[in-house]
Amino acid sequence: MNTKLIVFSAPSGCGKSTIISELRKRGVSFAFSISATSRKPRGEEKDGVEYYFLTPEQFRTKIAENCFVEYEEVYKDQFYGTLKSEVERLLRQGTNVLFDIDVKGALNIKRFYGDKAVLIFIMPPSVEELSRRLHSRGTESEELIQKRLSRAEFEMSFSPQFDHCVVNDNLEDAVSKVYDIIAEANK
Repeated sequence: MNTKLIVFSAPSGCGKSTIISELRKRGVSFAFSISATSRKPRGEEKDGVEYYFLTPEQFRTKIAENCFVEYEEVYKDQFYGTLKSEVERLLRQGTNVLFDIDVKGALNIKRFYGDKAVLIFIMPPSVEELSRRLHSRGTESEELIQKRLSRAEFEMSFSPQFDHCVVNDNLEDAVSKVYDIIAEANK
């Protein structure tokens, strides 16, 4: 198998996590790269499972120690990043490594790993639908939803730089398209 770094990026609420879950149900084999973040856990999220949860101070220390392949301060004191040690650990396993990261981080992974990285941008069908999805989660304040919607337009402007762009207007179709992209990358 031609091991790849499969990098997903999308505005919050576009269905990345759902697509990833569906790929697993279809038997797609990958090791999931756990990102580090300085944001607080949501709902049932656990440290070392969904994210490595760090304080902003711990995150800054790791930045100073050059521990990240990529990182971004998405909002003030809210960092996301990929630890070098995490990528190295997963590459030693010899399977595809899956990343769920922001657009700038995705492009940095591509610069760092070149053709070994396959970038997939998940696009919402519309900004209105994205707003509906964010509101229906019921996990964030109206102020945070508005920040996410503003950021979504910025993030979508990067989609032409990705290897693939998949519109998630129908979950089954989006999952099938992503499945085919990964299968082709592994040939």
